[in-house]
Amino acid sequence: MVHLTPIKVQGFHLDLYGHVNNARYLEFLEEARWGLMEEYGDLSWFMAQKLALVVSRIDIRYLRSATMGDQLVIETQLAELLPREGRIHQRIIRKDNGKVVAEADVTFAVIHPEQRGAQKLEGEILAKFSPMLATMKDA
Repeated sequence: MVHLTPIKVQGFHLDLYGHVNNARYLEFLEEARWGLMEEYGDLSWFMAQKLALVVSRIDIRYLRSATMGDQLVIETQLAELLPREGRIHQRIIRKDNGKVVAEADVTFAVIHPEQRGAQKLEGEILAKFSPMLATMKDA
């Protein structure tokens, strides 16, 4: 199952040209990633362990504009887990016509404030991500 986040484009999302500012898309994507982690990722466990999920790279492709009042749906899914990083794939879609507005691949790592570098995605950390990855692949 892909996690879905609805967003309605508001006036404060727009730039001088009347379409969603490119930086706002990044905020939409971040909101959707938080939703994914809250629903599937046991966010409270990560917080209790003092582990933070940090973005190390975003590859975003802007395909068409969104404007005032558009209803958007953000599809978010955990796409890949590597030894020290993961990748989340996201698509922003216009609800009225199903057209993709933007698509992004977000690379993240798990860090601990008292340890240097990215944590290995193994043991309990991997166990917290694995069901989310399996759930997404089974969809």
